[in-house]
Amino acid sequence: MQRRDFIKKVGVGSLAVGSGLAVSNAAHAKAEYKWKMVTTWPKNFPGLGTAANKLAALIGEMSGGRMRVKVYGAKELVPAFETFDAVSRGTAEMAHGAAYYWKGKSEAAQFFSTVPFGLTAQEMNGWLYHGGGLEMWRELYAPFNLIPAPAGNTGVQMGGWFNKEINSLDDMKGLKMRIPGLGGEVLKRLGGTPVNLPGGELFTSLQSGAIDATEWVGPYNDMAFGLYKAAKYYYYPGFHEPGTTLEALINKEAMASLPKDLQSIVLNACKVVNLDLLSEYTARNPAALKTLVEKHKVDIRRYPDDVVRKMRQVSREVVAEVASRDPFSKKIYDSYEAFYQASRAWSDISELAYLQARDHT
Repeated sequence: MQRRDFIKKVGVGSLAVGSGLAVSNAAHAKAEYKWKMVTTWPKNFPGLGTAANKLAALIGEMSGGRMRVKVYGAKELVPAFETFDAVSRGTAEMAHGAAYYWKGKSEAAQFFSTVPFGLTAQEMNGWLYHGGGLEMWRELYAPFNLIPAPAGNTGVQMGGWFNKEINSLDDMKGLKMRIPGLGGEVLKRLGGTPVNLPGGELFTSLQSGAIDATEWVGPYNDMAFGLYKAAKYYYYPGFHEPGTTLEALINKEAMASLPKDLQSIVLNACKVVNLDLLSEYTARNPAALKTLVEKHKVDIRRYPDDVVRKMRQVSREVVAEVASRDPFSKKIYDSYEAFYQASRAWSDISELAYLQARDHT
């Protein structure tokens, strides 16, 4: 009889525990999470700003409405260049921007946006997702209470808009240009003055003469800002940004508070936007370039070969110096460089060889 009583008690207890777990899981599944996403872009700006909107919408759709993310453009909640700190301290749960804006936090962060004469968009994705890059990126941001994720790519950018011709290296001296990241350091060593401005200030700064030149992205975005109205010459190639990765920043505690399925949804939504934005630029840039040339009579110029050669030489020096700052920066650089060399060997007989065969034979 005592044995039967014991079995009954155990059975009832197990049922109670099981019911409790079921109720707990059901409550967890019904819980709703409301997040804020701050961005470095003007609200609803084509491509960059709308990518943040798409990311928020995807998270909402994929979660069945369990997560709702409200997007704030630059200056709506915090200034453009304060988004990193806002997410780090939990003012917002997410941000959308680019890692080269945070070189003041860590110079090595720039490797995860773009490197002059470095990896293209496809190669960056290869390094980040399958070459160990993403793991090091997360390790770099961990002390800031942040989880980074690739969330867009612009592809190869244009060299920029200039109010003076660039015919030689002498024309780079004294040039005041908006150009962020490692590209800005290259300009500085060529005798220019790099200026870091958010996108929303480019047109007025260029038009007023506060700067002599600016790079932004490419035809699609540059036309949306009306930069052709403020500068005469449009230069290429965009040596400084051959495949710029955009990032989602996620507050570590906010992510940990989510159930596993929602954590997966957030990260996979970032992957979708990473692919989608590159595809958007690939589709929109050709039509925008045609409009700039045919309708707005923009003067498209190629940097002189001697200027490009010097830019490449200085770029290698700048990147190597950043790598020498500390052991972890060196570790990131070594990984990036090894992937670059391997990719270059393959690209020369795949992408490059094909494009040359397609267009010049």
